[in-house]
Amino acid sequence: MSLPADLHTHSEFSWDTDTGDMEGSCARAVQLGLPAIAFTEHTDFVSWTVNPDTVPQRWNPHMTDPAHLAPPPLDVDGYLAAIERCRAKYPSLRIITGVELGEPHWFAEPAAALLASAPFERVIGSLHSVRVGDEDRLVEDEYGSRGVAEVLRDYFAEVVRMLESFGDFSTLTHLDYPVRYLPAGHVFRIEDYEDEVRQVLKTLAGQSRALEINTRRTLEPTLLRWWREAGGAAVSFGSDAHRPEAVAAGFADAAALAEATGFRPGRHPYDHWLR
Repeated sequence: MSLPADLHTHSEFSWDTDTGDMEGSCARAVQLGLPAIAFTEHTDFVSWTVNPDTVPQRWNPHMTDPAHLAPPPLDVDGYLAAIERCRAKYPSLRIITGVELGEPHWFAEPAAALLASAPFERVIGSLHSVRVGDEDRLVEDEYGSRGVAEVLRDYFAEVVRMLESFGDFSTLTHLDYPVRYLPAGHVFRIEDYEDEVRQVLKTLAGQSRALEINTRRTLEPTLLRWWREAGGAAVSFGSDAHRPEAVAAGFADAAALAEATGFRPGRHPYDHWLR
């Protein structure tokens, strides 16, 4: 089986990485025989209250004070120019423009303005945060002050609110984002959060959006089964790569899992897989 398109990657135009490389990622995609790659750069309008002791050093230029992180705006013109250079250099690869909207339901107006500023072909929605009082906090910072179960349930409930409040994205990405950062020794069992996760999937399926199979961590076969049971009609594949060598990582296993769950490639090799 050939690998599906990688529809969630990041380049040097995503503020959170110092290893992104659009040309390098395109070269890797060609090497792997991918039909397409989408550069869905981070677009975050939030100002996070963060733990200064755990903030990665590469994020320091975006700290507005010792306790607040404010990501810069996407350089849309620079990004689009880089896309055109890569399209000229790699004509056999379909290179797709895109953005990853973080917490778009909290910032509907600037998110809409960004989408109106350029013809982005792929828009995915994500949640990295929870609101605590009047503060927006990265979910990984919450484990130090609250129980894991409380944080995860808060996160899944916020995903539902995001889906219900903002419609301008086609795919929900990395629903398992907070699981990446669980405290040492904690084992995640998706069955412990069945009600919360199924509510996310039911809401998503009712909106005819796709669920992304994100390969940054171990795949959850149960999640895909629940997605199908909820009536979910489409999946996409995303490595969430922030460096070229991570492009399409784990895609053979992800495609096999999707096929085993009843999803098949779409009409074009860069389309969502459908049931």
